[in-house]
Amino acid sequence: MSARNNVAPSTIGVDLVDGGVVVRYLDGRDVFYHGPPEPVERTVTTPPGKEVHVLVTDPDGVEGVMTYINDRNTHDDILETTGVGRVMLERTDEEQLFPGVTVATEAYSIRVEADLSVVDGRVFVFAEDEMSEHAYELVAEGD
Repeated sequence: MSARNNVAPSTIGVDLVDGGVVVRYLDGRDVFYHGPPEPVERTVTTPPGKEVHVLVTDPDGVEGVMTYINDRNTHDDILETTGVGRVMLERTDEEQLFPGVTVATEAYSIRVEADLSVVDGRVFVFAEDEMSEHAYELVAEGD
């Protein structure tokens, strides 16, 4: 396993469509995340062993920043050309991705928590592997 670095994300295009979320990378490619995202109040813990991507959009949902959590497959230069960031967490780490959004390791899962009174936009979490895809939107309590 090769070492991977944290990579800061850039602003990328987002399109919230029926059935999912389209992310437009800086290199011109579009990626479709199947949904619609399941609303979850404030915190989600992903199923174990999944690739986890966190997308925080502007209030209108037309642009945002995406960060891969613990991605060991994508080279730094590819992330930089797409605009996607990466955060590497150790076994007991917790890190703030964006103001109001934190990620932490929880056994073989990732916990994503959002204080939506601080976040000026929407927070989506995608957890996937070859077997399944999960899409969540973190919402305020009672929404």
